Amino acid sequence: MNIDGLCEALAARLQQRGWMMATAESCTGGLIAAACTGLSGSSNWFERGFVTYSNAAKNELLGVDAAAIAQHGAVSEVVARAMAFGAVRHSKARVSVAVTGVAGPTGGSAQKPVGTVWFGFMVDGVLTSETRRFDGDRAGVRQATVRHALERLLALVEAAPQ
Repeated sequence: MNIDGLCEALAARLQQRGWMMATAESCTGGLIAAACTGLSGSSNWFERGFVTYSNAAKNELLGVDAAAIAQHGAVSEVVARAMAFGAVRHSKARVSVAVTGVAGPTGGSAQKPVGTVWFGFMVDGVLTSETRRFDGDRAGVRQATVRHALERLLALVEAAPQ
C-alpha cells in the first residue's frame, strides 16, 4: 500500500472510532503530518503535529524530561515514548506517533548508526515503542520512517479493543 493508501486506511479506522491523532516528529521534520493532512477532510481525524527537532523543543512542547535526553540521547526509546505520551497529553488526540532518529548522512555513531529510528506509539492509553534501522540516503531514511510509522500505527489502531 502506498503512503496515500495508508493515510486513507488510517483515516477510516480513526473516524470509525471517533479518535483524533497527533504526531511528534524529529527526524522526519513534519513529513508524517504532511502525509496525513494531504488528504481532504483530514481535520476530522488529524488533530495536530509537533515538529520537535531540537532537544529544547522536545522538552518545551512535549514535556520530555531534559535529564532523560541528556542520559539516553534524543534518539532513544525513552525519548520516543515520552514524545508519544507528550503528543497526547498536549493535544485532544487519543492516538499519537512519535519518531526520533538519525537520518544522516552525518550524526551517526557506532551505537546509533545512520538510519536508526525510534518510534513511540500511544493508542487509547497504551504506550508502545520499537526501533528500526533503514538503509539509504537521508531522503530514503525519512520516507521509510514515514511509511513504517503509518503502517504500524494503522495496525495498532486496528488491534485496539473496541
